[in-house]
Amino acid sequence: MKLIEPTTRTAAPGGTWRAHARRAAHALTRPGPWRRGPVPTAVALALGLLLSAHSHLTDRGGVGSLVETFLPWSGVCVPVLLGVALWRRSASAVVAVLLPALVWLHLFGPVFADKSRSGGDLTLVSHNVGAGNADPDGTARALAASGADVLGLEEITPQARGTYERALAREYPHHMVLGTVGVWSRLPLTDTRRVDTEQDVGPLGDAKPASVTLPANRALRTTVTTARGPLTVYVAHLGSVRVTSAAGFDTGSRDRNARALGDAIAEDRGERVVLLGDLNGTVDDRALSPLTSRLRSAQDLAGQGFGFSWPAGLPVARIDQILVRGVRAHDAWLLPETGSDHLPVAARVGW
Repeated sequence: MKLIEPTTRTAAPGGTWRAHARRAAHALTRPGPWRRGPVPTAVALALGLLLSAHSHLTDRGGVGSLVETFLPWSGVCVPVLLGVALWRRSASAVVAVLLPALVWLHLFGPVFADKSRSGGDLTLVSHNVGAGNADPDGTARALAASGADVLGLEEITPQARGTYERALAREYPHHMVLGTVGVWSRLPLTDTRRVDTEQDVGPLGDAKPASVTLPANRALRTTVTTARGPLTVYVAHLGSVRVTSAAGFDTGSRDRNARALGDAIAEDRGERVVLLGDLNGTVDDRALSPLTSRLRSAQDLAGQGFGFSWPAGLPVARIDQILVRGVRAHDAWLLPETGSDHLPVAARVGW
């Protein structure tokens, strides 16, 4: 039997050279850590630009107001983008994420500090009690137990008005309701009157008699008599924000109300002024500048956190405000949920 010896094949010299060349070409063309992840890099840079230049956005279709209302939530995007950048092993994306992270911390980082201090003369509460509130009596009891000296209530319906008046009478002997807003106080009230926020505009609106416009009134002004001098209190409910196909994020009514109310406050000669109200917007919203340029947010001055008040079940925005001028905010906080779709907001002020 003839044995066949195994043979060894020798690779052609050119084959080894070609294999090395292919590996080198692949290494050169493969994206490095600074070239990977162009999409998360671009998104992070765009988010940083949006945060730093949001005030320059157009407000056509309410775009500016919409962005500024939910601007704090943009911070949620930062860890998401960072996670994507790490997953893609993209050094450029990781560095790009630093831009929105630093801008967000600059804008909202101070919100988390506890700015409250002891003292204060009066406790104020503002609450949109909700037109659809199924338990106004329970809401009134909760407000009476809040310890507030002055209550500003919005969205009071004719059907629920008597319930609030009866339930709050013992704790708050002084009160006035004008249309859908009301004020209750432990201290005497004087010079209470409605404030025209231009709900009805044009010749038809001007022609309406007071008997027609008063039931729908959404703002009032009063003076609280305290041992340390008078305090001017406004209670207001600005127009609702609606999403329509024609106008987009429609803020026309609210913006008009804010301008009219801002003009009234600017002309007010009261040394100490507070505004309690559902403003249907946050203090970051440029549309509320007629108010926020003249008054300061008690939550910003003395609260901790964002103080989101709406919707009550899972709050995403603070549209209920206590704004002050000529007084010091000592503390600001949220009260527990009532039967309303808004949370009550509270503040302690002094002078």
